[in-house]
Amino acid sequence: MSVRRRTLLKVIVLGDSGVGKTSLMNQYPFHFRIFIWDTAGQERFQSLGVAFYRGADCCVLVYDVNVMRSFDSLENWHDEFLKQVSSSPPSPNCSSSSVPVVVYANPADPKSFPFILLGNKIDVDGGNSRVVSEKKAKEWCAAKGNIPYFETSAKEDYNVDPAFLCIAKAALANEHEQDIYFQSIPDAVPESEQRGGCAC
Repeated sequence: MSVRRRTLLKVIVLGDSGVGKTSLMNQYPFHFRIFIWDTAGQERFQSLGVAFYRGADCCVLVYDVNVMRSFDSLENWHDEFLKQVSSSPPSPNCSSSSVPVVVYANPADPKSFPFILLGNKIDVDGGNSRVVSEKKAKEWCAAKGNIPYFETSAKEDYNVDPAFLCIAKAALANEHEQDIYFQSIPDAVPESEQRGGCAC
């Protein structure tokens, strides 16, 4: 049976509500085939499910440089993501050669999973209302294995392209490490198999 790699990269964007996740995504020029998952405000209700995280190639953590609480929450977002991607996926109830089967593998080493940190809203008040220094953010990144850090302004489109280029490279590198494959779908299904079915 032939196996082909998926062509889209899945990037998860996490952070407190109001830090500019959606605005950053809207500035991204989409030069790469990346499927970016935004929480769409659901983080306020702590209702993100395992399916949201599963199969991710990269995780982008976003905080507002003007709100210390959003920076302090990064540890929780980081740990929650690792907890979710390390959990086992549900077993399929049936299998058929005519149904594509997705095989999910946990990251071989969750500690080396690619994260990118974005300190957003550096344009607010000309930078005068900033409460999280670049040095503090870089120290946090160093403590997490030297994850890349970018300071951005979605409003002014500052540093968004270099940040997403780094995200795409990290996701692509990780995609080659993951064991997520799709079994091929046969061109024709024998008539005897067409009558049967799976009661899933």
